Amino acid sequence: ETKTMEVTATAYNSVESQTKKGDPVTTAWGDKLKPGMKSIAVSRDLLKEQGIAHGTKVKIEGLPGKYEVLDKMNKRWEKKIDIYMGTNVQEAREWGKQQVEITWEVD
Repeated sequence: ETKTMEVTATAYNSVESQTKKGDPVTTAWGDKLKPGMKSIAVSRDLLKEQGIAHGTKVKIEGLPGKYEVLDKMNKRWEKKIDIYMGTNVQEAREWGKQQVEITWEVD
């Protein structure tokens, strides 16, 4: 089954100022991020209620390819994704905050 949903999308980088543990390349699940990876973090409501899981491949409207769910966000966020943009802080700032449609497969 294919699911589609509108979410708020922001962008983040693997730089210390944007991560909480002072280890900017390790995700909440222990994956290691490297610039160039197509990875996103998702709000926990998407994990609990929408069938998205660690490793789910997600298509993001307006961006090429699919992004793998490798990180989860702080509990306070809902209906939100954070797109990993390596160490390019400028690219992440230019992306800013957008409403996008995401699509993924649920078993």
